[in-house]
Amino acid sequence: MILGRERLDAAPVACAGLLVIGDPHVASRRPGRRKDPDWPAPVLNKLEHCVALANARDLAPVLLGDLFERPVEPDESLKSRLIRILKGFRHRPLANVGNHDIRHTRLSDGDSLAMLAVSDVLDAVPESGPAALYAVAGRRLGLGATPFGQAIPSDVRGLIPQADAVVWLTHHDLAFGAGYPGAKPPEAIHGCALAINGHVHKRHAPMQVGETRWFNPGNITRGSVDLIAHIPAVFVLGGDLSLIEERLPHVADVFDLTGRQVAADASPEAIGRIESAFVSLLQAETATDLARSDDGALIREEIEAKFVRDATPEPVQAAIRSLVEAAVARRGT
Repeated sequence: MILGRERLDAAPVACAGLLVIGDPHVASRRPGRRKDPDWPAPVLNKLEHCVALANARDLAPVLLGDLFERPVEPDESLKSRLIRILKGFRHRPLANVGNHDIRHTRLSDGDSLAMLAVSDVLDAVPESGPAALYAVAGRRLGLGATPFGQAIPSDVRGLIPQADAVVWLTHHDLAFGAGYPGAKPPEAIHGCALAINGHVHKRHAPMQVGETRWFNPGNITRGSVDLIAHIPAVFVLGGDLSLIEERLPHVADVFDLTGRQVAADASPEAIGRIESAFVSLLQAETATDLARSDDGALIREEIEAKFVRDATPEPVQAAIRSLVEAAVARRGT
């Protein structure tokens, strides 16, 4: 369902803990430089593993957002497979809403996530606020969530009065350690002991901000080369708010690194060959190379690099990006 107060007014969900699942980004199109021949099997297999783990340990699953890569997933077969998997959870999943899940500023009926919610495959949180109660190891954990684009509350005291402790889910550009443009550092949430963020793809160590411990577990799907060292994992949240890592089955070598890496060889001859090959690669930019990814990631890399080299004006960059997105969309239909 699309949640209002239904879970808060019902009896707490009795379970042994919560299974925290980072952004899955389910998609029929293979992302970026991934070279899996059987996409989207890798992400579906991870979700099936989550079902087996949750049911074996009596864990209630919570999704941090971006269940889908695109707001409207066009592959009906994929959606049927995903529904079949999610219905396997003994406890119905609760999902925060990520930026990839929505076409507009809020979850709407045209979004694939909304379709799953109104079909009672999962419960989606459309608006920032308290969402559910869980009974874990003799304690009542109150769970709240703030979807992407909505303001994270600074004070949640009194919002879930039945709870012994409050956990809050977010899906925001937050700076854990080294930040990036537009990211803001996490802030304390009064009345919240633990806040768990989706959206930021890499895992970051927990950090204490006032009375709130913040944690960013990272995606369970490695969609881009910058995640090459990221280990997909979910986390078991106990009644004492402890977080225990459970690594998911995955293959290490999943990226096509053509043009990105070379074997180490410090000889002058090797360096000369590498420099020559690099120049040739930039000059070639063949259609075959640029079409290697289903979602246009390689051609985007080349275009962005050329923008930097040529100091392309921002209005021109915006126009070209728009044309690329339209071309990729046509290719995917």
